[in-house]
Amino acid sequence: PLATSFEGRHGSVRYWVKAELHRPWLLPVKLKKEFTVFEHIDINTPSLLSPQAGTKEKTLCCWLCTSGPISLSAKIERKGYTPGESIQIFAEIENCSSRMVVPKATIYQTQAFYAKGKMKEVRQLVANLRGESLSSGKTETWNGKQLKIPPVSPSILDCGIIRVEYSLMVYVDIPGAVDLFLNLPLVIGTIPLHPFGSRTSSVSSQGSMNMNWLGLTLPERLEAPPSYAEVVTEENRQSGLAPVAAFDDFQRALQGPLFAYIQEFRFLPPPLYSEV
Repeated sequence: PLATSFEGRHGSVRYWVKAELHRPWLLPVKLKKEFTVFEHIDINTPSLLSPQAGTKEKTLCCWLCTSGPISLSAKIERKGYTPGESIQIFAEIENCSSRMVVPKATIYQTQAFYAKGKMKEVRQLVANLRGESLSSGKTETWNGKQLKIPPVSPSILDCGIIRVEYSLMVYVDIPGAVDLFLNLPLVIGTIPLHPFGSRTSSVSSQGSMNMNWLGLTLPERLEAPPSYAEVVTEENRQSGLAPVAAFDDFQRALQGPLFAYIQEFRFLPPPLYSEV
């Protein structure tokens, strides 16, 4: 497969077509035209629909004094997204330290370039958001806080010279100390989520949902309704017949073709399928 077209700081992936027109006794005419290639990434695959989650904790120390821990837990519904979508972040930040902290979230793009056995890496900020400041003993909860993905190039995962990856970093900014951060991998694709995939994602993100209905199975083949002879006995059928003498009088009164039509309704109709 061809790698996606890409322009990076230390390298690029480009495609073009050249054409030349050779003419006798004249200089050749040359033309060069660039074009763009996208290696499609379908985010509806099971591996990219799985939720991403993590938990971390940090305790601050100042000489011989130790403060309470700062805890962070975060979760997103899936791993794969497309540009223009918003990532819903579910997180809980608890500050049991003596310092004022600020929860934040950032999307990073990491470019890795490989040449002559060496590798150079560049990380760029794509999008970020900031939560409310938390004083000592406070807790903040994000119930689907949204971080929109701007127009960016898709992930490049199968190219031998350039690799482009994305990650969502949910972290706690701690003044005067190393931040507490949680890294959740992302894949930016080209084929967006279809409705069936969104339902699968939402169901998989709710672990407490009752899934007993999945064990129910339908019968392999529906049964046909019973025949009239199986339901109505011969005794019941005979009781439904009109007296022979009455039918003789009726036959004489009516012409033959009409009687042949009426004779089909001498018996009781079969019962409904729902009654049986």
